Amino acid sequence: MRRRTVTAGNLEEFLEATAPAAEAAEQPRPQDPAARPAPPRDHGLRTEFEFELPRGYVDEAGTVHREGSMRLATARDELRPQIDLRVKENPAYLSVVLLSQVITRLGTITDVHAGIVERMYATDVAFLQDFYRRVNSEGHTRAAVTCPHCEGGFEVDLSGGRLGES
Repeated sequence: MRRRTVTAGNLEEFLEATAPAAEAAEQPRPQDPAARPAPPRDHGLRTEFEFELPRGYVDEAGTVHREGSMRLATARDELRPQIDLRVKENPAYLSVVLLSQVITRLGTITDVHAGIVERMYATDVAFLQDFYRRVNSEGHTRAAVTCPHCEGGFEVDLSGGRLGES
């Protein structure tokens, strides 16, 4: 690819050279059905997952927030904590920063930040770390389990209610 330097002296020349292409693009074209962009298709990719915390986050007013949603992580989500000063000082803080970026809702709270994740119970943070790993590496929230009494194997969905509840 060739680079072109535009200075104040040749700016008018550059604008004139590119003007016909811009004007042609602005003129309406006859509607050709084959030329219309295809409507967006649903590829079946699930990008947000609902969850229910084992204990729940208790806010300053004493309200317990248990239901929430987490989106799939992007490469930026995984890289951003690496430059966070809190993570550089304490590498264990990485999961707090990462979870705060991908949790989109926690009860009625839509602005989930690191301070909220810091004040969660350890059991809820452990649940969210496992939930994050499952949805981002395996693409689902199901887990294979074995009954301790009959030793029969089956799957449970971790995003739903607590065990034994329907």
